[in-house]
Amino acid sequence: MFKSSTALAATLVATLTTAAAAEGELNLYSSRHYDTDERLYTDFEEQTGIKINRIEGKAKELMARMEAEGANSPADLLLTVDTSRLEGAKNAGLLQSIDSAVLEEKIPANLQDSDNQWFGFSQRSRIIFYDKAEVANPPMTYLDLAKPEYKGMVCIRSSTNTYNQTLLASIIEHHGAEAAKGWADGVVANMAREPQGGDTDQLRGIVSGECDISVANSYYFARGHRKNVKGLSDSIEAIGWVFPAQDAEGSHMNLSGGGVAAHAPNKDNAIKFLEYLASDKAQAYFSAGNDEYPVVAGAELAPSIAKLGEFKADEVSLSAVAKNIPEAQKIFNEAGWK
Repeated sequence: MFKSSTALAATLVATLTTAAAAEGELNLYSSRHYDTDERLYTDFEEQTGIKINRIEGKAKELMARMEAEGANSPADLLLTVDTSRLEGAKNAGLLQSIDSAVLEEKIPANLQDSDNQWFGFSQRSRIIFYDKAEVANPPMTYLDLAKPEYKGMVCIRSSTNTYNQTLLASIIEHHGAEAAKGWADGVVANMAREPQGGDTDQLRGIVSGECDISVANSYYFARGHRKNVKGLSDSIEAIGWVFPAQDAEGSHMNLSGGGVAAHAPNKDNAIKFLEYLASDKAQAYFSAGNDEYPVVAGAELAPSIAKLGEFKADEVSLSAVAKNIPEAQKIFNEAGWK
């Protein structure tokens, strides 16, 4: 659902013929739906004097819009969630390569596109959660989720979910397609229910007793500690968690990031905003405001996420992982993962 006003949308459309090249503006298309991001935008505007014009919506809607607008698109920057969407935007020709010494220095190489078309700015770890009272020996790796001993115990999202697509793509990268196929088959056999709902619903499934084990991104759980989340916070102490594969590749990380639009009329301002997102101040906002992990070394970590403890993160190139997403979807389909 678009959050931008009709007036703002009309204004941006009207700029198609003039390319919206006015100095001091930035036309931002964002699928990040977090109210706490407002602080990022206002702080950037105050620091630079650059006015941000925003269109917000679902990633697929925004990407379709950019494709339809073509070379006349007013979009300067696309912000979205997960490597699969960033890579999808790149493959659709919606982004462009940029040069930025700031981004090259601050953003780890595995969290940026090999052609410098997109960069990650915050992360979430994809964690295994379990009912402490019911599960004495929880899965310690993603592959363990497919073990027969967990039959009928697992809640997990659908195969169309971008987080699961990228997770399976990373399993392909680390263990190969055959192992990934076996994993998908095993998880389907172990499901407590058909895939449904979002990440928070998988955690609620443990609380309600529908399942004993679930998979969700770290920030959904951390949010339940920081503020009241219906159906989760009151019973959150009953849920344990595992950062998977600590003796192997490490815990899979989902990415939130952005890239400069292919036909950006305000390219320099777009690069300035990306560089701002890599600043210590902005990185702290990502963590404190939305319970995410910063990507820049030394950035302040919010108490809600620090509570989960230290862990080994998977440092695989997410640009390489993204190339496995078509194969991941094929495997999901063959496994009958709805």
